[in-house]
Amino acid sequence: MKAYGYGGRRMGRERGFGSRWRRPIEERRRLYRARDGMFLGVCSGLARQFDLSVGLLRAIVVVLFLITGIWPVGLLYLIAALVMKMEPVVPIRNTDEQEFYDSYSTSRTGALERIKRKFESLDRRLRRMEDVVTSRDFQWDRRMRS
Repeated sequence: MKAYGYGGRRMGRERGFGSRWRRPIEERRRLYRARDGMFLGVCSGLARQFDLSVGLLRAIVVVLFLITGIWPVGLLYLIAALVMKMEPVVPIRNTDEQEFYDSYSTSRTGALERIKRKFESLDRRLRRMEDVVTSRDFQWDRRMRS
């Protein structure tokens, strides 16, 4: 059974205001810029996060551009584009993948170092297994068993 947020049971429709709280915990999205957005993906990312229509959100942003004289909203839009992380190319399935993506998006060198350490650890394990399999004791034990 999937764990649901607040209340522990599924309530109402999947779409609409507040439905992100009704989604299963593992399906909840984080705030990302959309890769398929028109301009930097900010409006698309916000629309996906809050289950709004992308067209409606873009219309609101354009109206705010015109009402405020372009610069305040434009500056906020660019700051949001710089602060929001880009949406992952491959959907994230578990917390390990989420941690890796978060570490990679903030520090690529740290993520590469972690991958390098993991590779070296696996390489050491493989070498130990090869040493055991190719040793004379292993061959002797195998001959005695058969």
